[in-house]
Amino acid sequence: MKIRLKMALALAMCCNALLPPAHADDDLVVFHAFGDKAGLARVMDDFMTNLLADPRIGRFFAKVDQTHLKAELTDQFCAILNGPCAYSGKPMDEVHSGLHITEANFNALVEDLQVAMDKNNVPFSAQNKLLARLAPMHRVVVED
Repeated sequence: MKIRLKMALALAMCCNALLPPAHADDDLVVFHAFGDKAGLARVMDDFMTNLLADPRIGRFFAKVDQTHLKAELTDQFCAILNGPCAYSGKPMDEVHSGLHITEANFNALVEDLQVAMDKNNVPFSAQNKLLARLAPMHRVVVED
């Protein structure tokens, strides 16, 4: 799974860097591949289930308001995919400050997200586009 994760992240970042700038219509194709906002919400439901069950990172989410977090993630991912949503949550560096999130924690989260996307039949190309857009968050989330 770790090899798949690293390959997917590397491929997503490389492919994203090689593509011409995306147009709104192209972005909507990816948004639609997730099943629009309702599909993203289903992915987030499964993602949250995966996170809570994951012994590597479940402790970070155990005391969090899951309903609120799922709604925030749905809006954040929707906005990242240029869907008709606005993310109004806190900046990622503020949310994760002081949590001492490691590279291993971050990788576990991405693996759990991939499992949720696979379960919801999100095409691999759409998964890669989302991961490429999420990749810059790595530098503000991982502390150790």
